[in-house]
Amino acid sequence: MIRTEKYKKGLLSGLKTVEGQVRGIAKMVEEDRYCVDILVQLAAVKAGVNKIGLSILESHTRGCVSMAIKEGKGDEHIDELIDILSKFVK
Repeated sequence: MIRTEKYKKGLLSGLKTVEGQVRGIAKMVEEDRYCVDILVQLAAVKAGVNKIGLSILESHTRGCVSMAIKEGKGDEHIDELIDILSKFVK
């Protein structure tokens, strides 16, 4: 799949945001911050990662899986998609 520059910039921006949040959480732990505050930030990281993952899953489904189905090779790609979805939702 070919990703547009705009799409890649969006993914990278989201990843950089998550990276910054994780660094902030590490600092919070070092500073012995309140547990609930740390947990709130961890929830934000989880939401950010999920948002990025869902964007990639959507792109993969609409691009790679759709193309494979049109080419008669859908079963393998659908199995792969189901496998990664099961890992993603754990």
